[in-house]
Amino acid sequence: MTTARAAATFEPVGRSVAAARTFVRDTLQGWGYPEATDDAVVLTSELVTNAIIHAGTAVDVLCVRMADAVRVEVADRHAERELPLHSPQLQPTPLDREGGRGLMLCAALASRWGVDYTAEHKRVWFQLTVAEPPAGTRAAGPELPVDELPLAEERIRVAVVRIDRGGLVSEWNDDARDLFGYESEKVVGKPLGDLAAWPHTPGTGTGLVEALQLSRWEGSYGIRCNDGRVTPVYASHMRLRNSAGDPSTICLMVRDRERAILQTPLRVPAGDSPGSEGRAGAFPGGNSFEAFIGTPSPDDLDGLLQRTVERARDMLAGDAAYLLLATDDETELEVRASTGLPSARQRFARVPVETGTGRYGSARLPSVHEDLMADPDAVPLLAATGMRSVVSVPLKVEGRLTGSLGVAAEVPGRYTNEEALRLQFAADRIALAVESARLGELERLRRGSLSFLVEASDLLAGTLDRDQTLALMAQMIVPTLATWCAVYTLPEQAEPELSYVLHEDEDRIDDLRALLSRIDPPDAVLVPGARQWRGPGDAAHTLAMRSSFLSLSIVGNTTLAEDAETSLATAATVGGETVVLPLVARNRVIGMLVLGKPTDEHFRQEILELAEDLSRRAALALDNARLYSERTTISQSLQRSLLPPGLPDVPGVEVEVIYRPAGEGNEVGGDFYDLFEIRDGTYGFAIGDVCGTGPEAAAVTGLARTALRLLAREGFGGPAVLERLNAAILDEGARGRFLTLLYGELWPQPDGSAVLKTVCAGHPPPLRLRPDGTVEQATESQPLLGVMDDLELHSEELVLDPGDVLLCVTDGVTERREGTRMLGDEGLIDVLTTCTGLTAGAVAARVLRTVERFAAEPASDDMAILTMRVPGQMNGNGE
Repeated sequence: MTTARAAATFEPVGRSVAAARTFVRDTLQGWGYPEATDDAVVLTSELVTNAIIHAGTAVDVLCVRMADAVRVEVADRHAERELPLHSPQLQPTPLDREGGRGLMLCAALASRWGVDYTAEHKRVWFQLTVAEPPAGTRAAGPELPVDELPLAEERIRVAVVRIDRGGLVSEWNDDARDLFGYESEKVVGKPLGDLAAWPHTPGTGTGLVEALQLSRWEGSYGIRCNDGRVTPVYASHMRLRNSAGDPSTICLMVRDRERAILQTPLRVPAGDSPGSEGRAGAFPGGNSFEAFIGTPSPDDLDGLLQRTVERARDMLAGDAAYLLLATDDETELEVRASTGLPSARQRFARVPVETGTGRYGSARLPSVHEDLMADPDAVPLLAATGMRSVVSVPLKVEGRLTGSLGVAAEVPGRYTNEEALRLQFAADRIALAVESARLGELERLRRGSLSFLVEASDLLAGTLDRDQTLALMAQMIVPTLATWCAVYTLPEQAEPELSYVLHEDEDRIDDLRALLSRIDPPDAVLVPGARQWRGPGDAAHTLAMRSSFLSLSIVGNTTLAEDAETSLATAATVGGETVVLPLVARNRVIGMLVLGKPTDEHFRQEILELAEDLSRRAALALDNARLYSERTTISQSLQRSLLPPGLPDVPGVEVEVIYRPAGEGNEVGGDFYDLFEIRDGTYGFAIGDVCGTGPEAAAVTGLARTALRLLAREGFGGPAVLERLNAAILDEGARGRFLTLLYGELWPQPDGSAVLKTVCAGHPPPLRLRPDGTVEQATESQPLLGVMDDLELHSEELVLDPGDVLLCVTDGVTERREGTRMLGDEGLIDVLTTCTGLTAGAVAARVLRTVERFAAEPASDDMAILTMRVPGQMNGNGE
């Protein structure tokens, strides 16, 4: 039985794969199925990637929630694609095959899966079984005396606010009006951020807009009331989608002192009871520290850390608190949560633990700083925040440093060793939970990184076009890893050039490109890892200041005011951390990849490591595209040199040539043609087929065409020309190839006819079409070239009367196949009998259409068609 549905449609572009993954992840987490999310995301990623690459149509993704399972359907709009069949009797699909791997993953991970065809869609679906939540109480708090129960007003008001997909308020209930003083019509249609005093006690440190995009969020901030006061509120956000797939966020808010109404139900660990702790661990109400921070879900590390810092601040009556987690090598600490500080500026900022500039010297032992004015570098995180005294303690698991917890106050001398002991006791109680959640988050990041890199490698390997490689590289980075990115490339012996710029806000791309174009590019050095680059931030800040001063000096100038606003927006775009990663391929720097964050934001170390892995793959793909482009350019230039420079006009004779080489990127293959003037009134023509295709056959093609022209203009007749060409091919030894050749000489006559002398050396004989529709073979076939030393050939004379057509083709035309059927000489004769009265060009075009329509698969052999017609009276259709 279906209990919920969510659907979305994605365009056939590379960035849609990441969007589809996000859609499925948010949907399943919102439904409360975290255990099925990872498998569903991996399968969706593979299926959407296949649909975009192979079908090239828009992709529909549908998530269906059932009583005991979730079902995900991925549908493209190319219903004629082949279904790869799998059965125990069939061999598994090879891993290097282009298709079928998505279905193999479905068979491996899904409990059920299948493929459905309709008149307009091909739909691949999979189903994952989910465990039914256990019945009974999920979480409960201890029994408390009445005087220790949370306080609340006589009438409890719960504000219910709905935020639509555009971030605007769409619903505002009566309790929200009573709490904040705004009538519904005053706030509907406006961003909630216009009312929020953020950060009041900032939840995740990412800002209110980001918090509203999360599937679930819980924390506190302030709301500016109609009378100007800021009311602290405790809020619970849940993001959901309706049956049409439109997302929105429901926000429940109560006064902060009434947070117990909305706060996640608390669960006291076994053995704990109110009042069972010693003096050092006692807190207001007699409850343990865990009871006050709650018990977030195991995958909610941010929620756990944020509640920890809020409780630590309240416990020691501080003005601010922060929590840092150690990196894997314990040499740096990374800011993960804070309250009472500009946390958006500090989130994911890193400081060294023991050495280096701005080191954090009090991480491994409890520390009390009575006045930071006396030692301003003691806690770099608190610089320029107004905090004067601070107490900090380490978080340790089995003697290993895992983080640091600190509480600060705006007055000096607030804290003593007693507060340090209380905070250390609290840190010891939650250190293991924090480390467990951190390791869980790290494992999810690694699994997500693996899936991301697999997808990136597939997409980058799917193209050899330089511009498309640059675009794919940027679209995989933005917004998954960074807010904006730029790619610099290094041409040979030249300065780095800005090749591609992308920002998650498309309106900012042009301004960002203009800013980066004004500054010197980063140094192209072969240094592994990410390095800081202050150039964009400094340039944007300077530009914004100049624009602001100029707009203020000329009051009323609307254009200057708009320029200043644009400059400030650009400065905010690049005002955060900016890092440079070298693009290294084959031990050579071929470019630089620049990643940036907006104002005061930092990169996580795991994100930088993932970006470094991606940069290595992208660099190799970019260099492969460069090498392929160079090889193709050289190959095509050489091949074009083998084509005839142009066809001369033959008086009284219509001539048309169609040439189709086999193989991607080839302009010349084993088949060739030529038409040239030997002397006044005499013309030579040739059509031939070298054994094989590709560059080796093209080399013999060049030899044959050049020898034919040279020998014919030296006065040799047709048999002598071919006999000498045969000797030249044999002289090539192992490089020589068999060659079939039809060579002839043409003399237009004053009476409108044309005399031909031809030699057919192993080539399909030409066909002659009479005006009455009869078709006959024009010459006899003789031995081919490149086989025998002593070759004796003779010429045959042929007269084309007005209205006659001579059709010369290579065996790529007559040997066109579909299954066991072949066009053959009979099929070619049948086509030619329908060409009576057509021009030479129309005859050649009709033959080509017949060959192309004979089979669905592309031709595997070169084709050349040469038609000559002596003009006569045409029929009425004039094709």
